[in-house]
Amino acid sequence: MSRYRVLLADDHALFREGLAGIITSQPDMDVVGEASDGLEAVVMAQELKPDLVLMDVQMPTLDGIEATRQIKEMVAHATIVMLTVRDDDEKLFEALKSGAQGYLLKDIHSKDMLAMLRGALRGEAALSPRMAGRVLKEFRRLSSRVPVFSAADDDELVELTRRELETLTIAARGVSDKEIAEELCISIHTVKSHMRTILSKLHVNTRRQAARVAKSKGLL
Repeated sequence: MSRYRVLLADDHALFREGLAGIITSQPDMDVVGEASDGLEAVVMAQELKPDLVLMDVQMPTLDGIEATRQIKEMVAHATIVMLTVRDDDEKLFEALKSGAQGYLLKDIHSKDMLAMLRGALRGEAALSPRMAGRVLKEFRRLSSRVPVFSAADDDELVELTRRELETLTIAARGVSDKEIAEELCISIHTVKSHMRTILSKLHVNTRRQAARVAKSKGLL
């Protein structure tokens, strides 16, 4: 029987060792690499072409969410599941938007984790009941998202999420991405991701143009 190729990415060596022991004891899984930061995970994923990547969220050099986005661009078939100690809605949704198939807390039992990982490899969402509940809550919240008219065509309606509007509001003051990240308590990579999405939704090329469009519609 062929074994799933698994890449582990976590900056805590002891946790990686324990996780590697659990994974390699399974008849259908094999650990093919271990990365200690997000950038190393991206490089190793490109070389090893893993079937499954277990990714920590908070890592040095490159965080797990940005690493996930880059890996999905280069190794599209890889299934990525986040393993983290952070019970954080912002990180949960950013991870899913970046291409993660699941988001599990590190206090999960190994038996449950393995069941979730196998489900993720089959295309299922690997989410604990608590995390799944938050995803459902977010879908219900979508009806209250802020509408914004497109700069290209006033009749074409696009939408900015609450967090995207907050990012644009701060950016309109002319501050740096670092200052936006500090004010919103998010990573600079997340700020850049928000800005890319905002510019795309508004069909503009610069944040100054985006702010002008939002102001013209009375949103800022």
